[in-house]
Amino acid sequence: MTLLAINWGNVAMQVFYLIFSLSILVVLHEFGHYITAKWFGCRVEKFYLFFNPWFSLFKKKIGETEYGIGWLPLGGYVKISGMIDESMDKVAMKLPPQPYEFRSKPAWQRLIIMLGGVLVNILLAFLIYAMVLFVWGEQKVPASSVKNGIWVQDSVLYDLKLRNGDKITAIDGKPVIYFEDIQPKLILAKNITIERDGKASNIDFPVNFIERLVESKRKTGMLLMQRIPAYIGEYDAKDTSNGKRAGIQFMDKVIAIDSVPVSFYDDMTTILAGKKNQQVNLQIDRKGSPVTLVAKVNEEGRIGLPPLSLDQYDSLGVFKIDRKKYGFFEAIPAGVNMALGKLKYYIDNFKLIFNPETGAYKGLSGFKGMGSIFPTEWGQWEAFWKITGFLSIILAFMNLLPIPALDGGHVVFTLVEMISGRKPSDKFLEYAQVVGMVLLLGLMLFANGNDWFGWGRGK
Repeated sequence: MTLLAINWGNVAMQVFYLIFSLSILVVLHEFGHYITAKWFGCRVEKFYLFFNPWFSLFKKKIGETEYGIGWLPLGGYVKISGMIDESMDKVAMKLPPQPYEFRSKPAWQRLIIMLGGVLVNILLAFLIYAMVLFVWGEQKVPASSVKNGIWVQDSVLYDLKLRNGDKITAIDGKPVIYFEDIQPKLILAKNITIERDGKASNIDFPVNFIERLVESKRKTGMLLMQRIPAYIGEYDAKDTSNGKRAGIQFMDKVIAIDSVPVSFYDDMTTILAGKKNQQVNLQIDRKGSPVTLVAKVNEEGRIGLPPLSLDQYDSLGVFKIDRKKYGFFEAIPAGVNMALGKLKYYIDNFKLIFNPETGAYKGLSGFKGMGSIFPTEWGQWEAFWKITGFLSIILAFMNLLPIPALDGGHVVFTLVEMISGRKPSDKFLEYAQVVGMVLLLGLMLFANGNDWFGWGRGK
C-alpha cells in the first residue's frame, strides 16, 4: 500500500476509538487498585491515565493524591505509598515503614489490592457484554441456512483446497451451528469437514496455519464470508465510485461482465482482477429488464459495487438471520457466559504462542494491530463496545501472568509469603521489578516491531 492509498480519515477514527477504549480500561483497572488501597488505609500518592516521564499533560492534587494525564499512552498507574512498582522509589523504601504504607499491611490485604485491577476488568467485561446484548440483542446466521456456501477471502484457505461454494459442516469433528463461529474456530482447527457438490470430504489444517496467515499479508481480518449473489446494495451519500458514476442502481443484479456470466460477487472479483484500468460492459438485470452499462475498473480491479445488508440478504432468502432480544436481567447471565467464552478463546490462542511449530508468535501485534480491529466510521458503537469488552478480558488475563512488574508477579510473591510465612526482601522485589520491566519492554518492542517491520516474520 502506498502512502497516498492510506485513508487517513479511517486511520484517525481507529486511533480515536483505540485511545478512548484504552482510556476506559486503564482508568477502571487502576481504580480497582486505588479503591482497594483506600479501603485498607493505604495512601495513594498518584493516579495517572498514561505515563508521565518528565512532564504531565494535566495534573491536579486533591487531598493526598495527585490526579493526572500523562503524554505516553502505554497504560497508566497508581502510586501507592510503600509499594515497589514502576516508579522505583528506592529512597522512600529505605525509610521505616509507616502505618499508611502498602508494605505495612497484612499479606491478605496486599493480595486484594493487587487483584483489584484484574477484578474490575473482569466485572467490566461482564457488564459490557451484558449491556451489548440488552441494547442491541444478538443475531447469528445458522450455518445450515447459507445455501450458497462460503466465499473464500484468503489465499491460505485457497491453498488448503477450500473453494468458493464449499459448505463447512464440522470443525474438529464438531458440527458447525452458526456461520459466525467458523472463522474463530478455524484459527484453532486441526481438521474441517466440507460439503462440495453434495459430497463430504475432510481437509487437514497444518500446525503452522497461523504462521501462514500472518505471512500472507492479508489486507483484512476476514478469512471467509457467505457467498452472496451479485445484487447491488445502497451507495453511501458521499460515494464517488465508478459503479455509481456508471449508473448502476440499488437492487440491480449483475448477470455478465463482457459477456462472461456472473452469478456471485466472487465471480465479479475474478473477472475484474484481469480488467484493471480498463472499461467493461456490464449486463444488468434491473427488476426483470435487461440493461447494459459501461464502467471503468480501477487499478485494484474494482468498480465499487456495494453488497446488500444482512437483512436484505435475509429477505431474499440467501441465508437466514436468527435474532434474539434480551431483557435487562436476562442479559446479565448471557453477558457473563459470552465474556467467559471470549476468555476461553483467548487462552486457547495464547497457548499457541508457546509452541514454536505454530508460528503464532509471529502474529503478536502492538498498537497498530490493536487499532486496526476498530471500526473506521463514527457511530459504530456496538462494534466498539464488543472490542472494548474483549480488550478488558485480555487486560485482565495478561495482568495475571506471573511476570514481575505485572499484578500477577506481585500476586505470586504475596502467595508465596502467605504460604511460607517469609516475606521477600525489598531488594529482591526491586530486582524482580527491574527484570519484569525489561521483559515487558522487550515484548512491547517485539509486538510493535511485528506491526511495522515484521520482525517475527524475519522481514
